[in-house]
Amino acid sequence: MTISVFDLFRIGIGPSSSHTVGPMRAARRFLERCHDGGGLADIALVRCHLYGSLAATGVGHGTVDAVVLGLAGAEPHTVDPDAIATTLAGIRATGRLALLGGDDIAFSPDDVVLHAEETLPGHPNGMQFEAYGSDGACLDTARYYSVGGGFVVDEESLGAELEGQTAVPHPYRSADELLAVCRTLGSSISDVVRANERCRRDDGAISDELEAIRVAMHACVERGCRHEGE
Repeated sequence: MTISVFDLFRIGIGPSSSHTVGPMRAARRFLERCHDGGGLADIALVRCHLYGSLAATGVGHGTVDAVVLGLAGAEPHTVDPDAIATTLAGIRATGRLALLGGDDIAFSPDDVVLHAEETLPGHPNGMQFEAYGSDGACLDTARYYSVGGGFVVDEESLGAELEGQTAVPHPYRSADELLAVCRTLGSSISDVVRANERCRRDDGAISDELEAIRVAMHACVERGCRHEGE
């Protein structure tokens, strides 16, 4: 097990990490790719095609909204859940969307196209993003796959190791192996996991990020109680 605990316990909007967190990250990643490739100023239209499972449940699982928010620059771990409805309502009312929070372009709900009967070859949770100029020419296009747990891979990375994996001093691939490591070292599970996390960040950062997860979980419970029955 070489994936960070902070990849396993991601902060993000629900109801599904693969149907909301992943698509939001993919949408933002596509525009970041466009920015790195020459900027966003020439983009007049962005279209997203959702395939397979993402399309079949795209409305009910919030995938369409997640894509729109990602294009507007939102990130799953920092977006304010209480502001989402207002943000989306503003985009739909004005027909304008600010790419990554910057220059805005015309945007319609029809720019997120659902292909519930089609599946991309790489994975059931496939997306294709396209950016067009004012003359209708395609400036860039890319496919992404939401492979579970909020992880997103592009076409070139499909089948490779998931992002976030790294060599650790105490690797394990199952709970039995983890317990065996603990017995060998005479250490607790938390000590073994923290030792592995130190390959990525120092103790202060580990504690801060764990606290951020705790705060997010408590805020989620509080928000649910506040809106109970709505």
